[in-house]
Formats: sequence, C-alpha cells, structure tokens
Amino acid sequence: MRLTKSKWFVPLLSVFLGLVLFAAQWVGGDPGSGLGSLGIMTAFGALILLGGRSETIRGLRGDGRDERFRMMDIHATALAGLAVILAIIVAFIVELAQGHNGTPYGWLGAIGGLTYLVAIVVFRIRG
Repeated sequence: MRLTKSKWFVPLLSVFLGLVLFAAQWVGGDPGSGLGSLGIMTAFGALILLGGRSETIRGLRGDGRDERFRMMDIHATALAGLAVILAIIVAFIVELAQGHNGTPYGWLGAIGGLTYLVAIVVFRIRG
C-alpha cells in the first residue's frame, strides 16, 4: 500500500504502460504508433509528477487525498463505468445487427454484469 501512496507511483506506472503499448504495437508491426503511445503515456506521467500544487493533480497522484476527493473518485469511477457499459451494450447490439455473434462485447457485458451482482451481494453481506 505504501508504494501506491508515493508521488512516483502513477508517473512510473504511466511510463511502464507506455512501454508495454510500444512493445505491443512494435510486435504488431506499427512501431511508429507505439512511439506515439509511449509519448502520450510519458507526457501524462510527467504532468502528474510535475503538476505542481494543483489539488486535482495531487489527488490523482495519490498524495493530498481526503474524504472529499475519495468521494469524487468513487463518483468519477462510477460514471466512467457507466460510459463503458453503455458503449459495450451499443457495440453488442451493432454486432448482432450486422449478423455477427456479438463477441467480444457479449463477454465484456457478462463480466461487467456478473461483477456488479457479486459486488452488490458482497457489500450487502458486509454492510
């Protein structure tokens, strides 16, 4: 848990993911796009690391989090999850309308739905 509280965690994770994207795109035959991905992820990491005194940047970085920021984080995560779920449902319907079987969107939707149901049960038992 201490590692994730370091101001270096998010920037280093960003660079690591950028390197993974670069390697994947290189293997896929497009190293130029891989460099672009690495550049974007590195720039994001630098913004988080060097973001100065911004309360938002400090919250994203992990330091300076308080109860208010934790609630904003929960709400933002829920909204992002809703957007992804809606995109998966739309993509699934489009795939079916094109005569395909809906893969992989059906699987992604099932994972999301089952995770939600399990979470409701677990939170209900705990609370």
